[in-house]
Amino acid sequence: MASLWHVSVVVVLVLLGGSDANLASPHRSQLDVNHKKPLQTFRPFNIAHRGSNGEIPEETAAAYLRAIEEGADFIETDILASKDGHLICFHDVTLDATTDIADRAEFAGRKRTYEVERGNVTGWFVVDFTLSELKSLRVKQRYTFRDQQYNWKYKIITFDEFILIALYAERVVGIYPEIKSPIFINQYVKWSGGKKFEDKFVETLQKYGYKGEYMSEDWLKKPLFIQSFAPTSLIYISNMTNSPKLLLIDDTTARTQDTNQSYSEITSNGYLTFIRNYVIGIGPWKDTVISAVSNHLGHLTDLVARAHALNLQVHPYTFRNENLFLHFNFHQDPYAEYEYWLSIIGVDGLFTDFTGSLHRYQQWTAPHQMK
Repeated sequence: MASLWHVSVVVVLVLLGGSDANLASPHRSQLDVNHKKPLQTFRPFNIAHRGSNGEIPEETAAAYLRAIEEGADFIETDILASKDGHLICFHDVTLDATTDIADRAEFAGRKRTYEVERGNVTGWFVVDFTLSELKSLRVKQRYTFRDQQYNWKYKIITFDEFILIALYAERVVGIYPEIKSPIFINQYVKWSGGKKFEDKFVETLQKYGYKGEYMSEDWLKKPLFIQSFAPTSLIYISNMTNSPKLLLIDDTTARTQDTNQSYSEITSNGYLTFIRNYVIGIGPWKDTVISAVSNHLGHLTDLVARAHALNLQVHPYTFRNENLFLHFNFHQDPYAEYEYWLSIIGVDGLFTDFTGSLHRYQQWTAPHQMK
């Protein structure tokens, strides 16, 4: 018998990718959250980083369905825009790494060089293709050491389609979209009425009823975290939505794409005190919290403690099962890494490529709410 996941993949891919069906107005009965199992809020959140992309090509309907089946609390995505202004789920501003664009002769002349975050990048850029053209591409697994059997089977999906995957789930599943590369997108994609990328992003969320402060009744019905590496984008949309936002944190030597500040400055007490007026948390790269030296854990900073002292949540990224990504201290055991971050450091959520592994660990160690 086919698993529920395989059945769901067939259904959703037919609806979202293989037909012209309009799902923008789903039946109320299918989306009635009052009869769904609620989001768990008693333990740190399991955030499916680009879906269950350790198994299936990232940011595809299949990867998100798999993550939901495996127990994700939130499905995470990166939002970019097509040439004709449609919002899509895709990580890179170029298509080269995870699509068949290089094999498409009709697009050979579209290769360009643009400045992206103060450096020149050459490739096939998302902003040079219409949604129809992007939908004609097929995607593949980013890493060659991961399962390749799903390569070229799935399409790029839109922000609307991503949202509907969460809303059609049999339990309440949160979404965690990123306002990706807003400076670049606003430079090359234009919308009528002078609207910006951030405006279209928020409009899409509001179209599906996403609203409410963290843990409010509205939020619990349709859980949402909005994330970005660009603090000005988060500040800008704070006037449009009260949904919870998190500022992503890169390596401390890197600089923000919008304000040109180092993340060392961004993680200072003064800046965290300022930005908490607009966000409820931060999403730091793991090595910003604890440095790595020759693949061993190095100095543990006080970033998590300082963030918690300001009542900011901490959702670090990215947790991956493969030995390549595990520090030697964890003895090639991803569960030991989860134990360290959840029990010793005490973070509030984890971005993981392997949703099922984190879910199993949490079911073993914290299956029920403590009374």
